[in-house]
Amino acid sequence: MTMSSRGSCADDDASDSKPADMPPAPVDIPRIERAVREILIAVGENPAREGLLKTPNRVARSFAELMAGLHDDPKRHLTTVFHERYDEVVLLRDIEFHSLCEHHLLPFTGRAHVAYLPDGKVVGLSKLARLVEGYARRPQVQERLTTQIADALMEELNPIGAACVIEAVHTCMTIRGAKKHGSIMVTSALRGIFKENPSSRSEILTLMYSEKNGKV
Repeated sequence: MTMSSRGSCADDDASDSKPADMPPAPVDIPRIERAVREILIAVGENPAREGLLKTPNRVARSFAELMAGLHDDPKRHLTTVFHERYDEVVLLRDIEFHSLCEHHLLPFTGRAHVAYLPDGKVVGLSKLARLVEGYARRPQVQERLTTQIADALMEELNPIGAACVIEAVHTCMTIRGAKKHGSIMVTSALRGIFKENPSSRSEILTLMYSEKNGKV
């Protein structure tokens, strides 16, 4: 499988699985391999020993997978719409995602809850999941990820309101630095009626968290 004109996966070992969802980003595989070898040497390791021989290539391909959304415009998933006179909340809850903290290049993983109140236009539910995935698969901060998702819904669907709440665990905080295991970061972005109207805001947040409270 060719990654790009700058690098290839042709010599990959079968023990390292290929991504099955988004196409990998067109990263410079040889350049990343050289950088990883330098890092291994810098920390006192031997990149020529058996266990590390294929590590530079594996790391390079993992970056291609983790950065799969970097050269994509996730808003394209919202361009195919259905015109329906549906005037109640559309909510997709617990969308699992994996992203990369741009400050430490360490993973943060969690779930996104995405909702909108249509004004004549709806999209397939899978498009909401793809929207989240597209913005997550790049160097990110959770605050920006949350606002990008909500803003994309407002820009492309012109709904009465849009909301995104993300809960995530950041390994840059759990395995290094403060080392606060079990800490969960929660961010929210509310737009339109969900931000302006207190009762609408309360309704959407209740719907997002009702399962955790044993209501569903």
